[in-house]
Amino acid sequence: MGIGIMLLTFVAMEGVAWVMHKYVLHGFLWFLHKSHHTRHNHAFELNDLFFAYYGTLAMLFFIFGSEPIDYRFWVGAGITLYGVAYFLIHDVFIHRRIRVFGKTSNVYLKALNMAHKVHHKTEAKDGSESYGMLWVAPRYFKEAYRIVNKQQELQPWRSTPSKS
Repeated sequence: MGIGIMLLTFVAMEGVAWVMHKYVLHGFLWFLHKSHHTRHNHAFELNDLFFAYYGTLAMLFFIFGSEPIDYRFWVGAGITLYGVAYFLIHDVFIHRRIRVFGKTSNVYLKALNMAHKVHHKTEAKDGSESYGMLWVAPRYFKEAYRIVNKQQELQPWRSTPSKS
């Protein structure tokens, strides 16, 4: 049951992230989030404070749900799991804050990257779209699939060999 609560929390966090991003980060906390939408040469942004918020929230769930272990512990685990996914996908893969990933031919990751780039096409508080992290609108999948197929046509040696 605990693993189920953790996974349900992980999935629910995508909705929480979307609402927070659209209405809070692009709303009354824009003064913090703005640092993420502007170019800069330093490693950290004011926007990184949101990691501390979610980390503190997860920690409180762990603390108050640990003796004995109850549903709150697993909610904290789900928030933490989402935070790890967020870091790896958003900060490492999309924004390349740590350079470990090269270009991808994975349609989902390409669509995710495209949707996020569209979100960042403006440095203003208003005018953005695509506020989630893991959910990608179908139109980005169509374009990503087209691009991946075109790349494989131009560079056939990079595609997966067929079994004959």
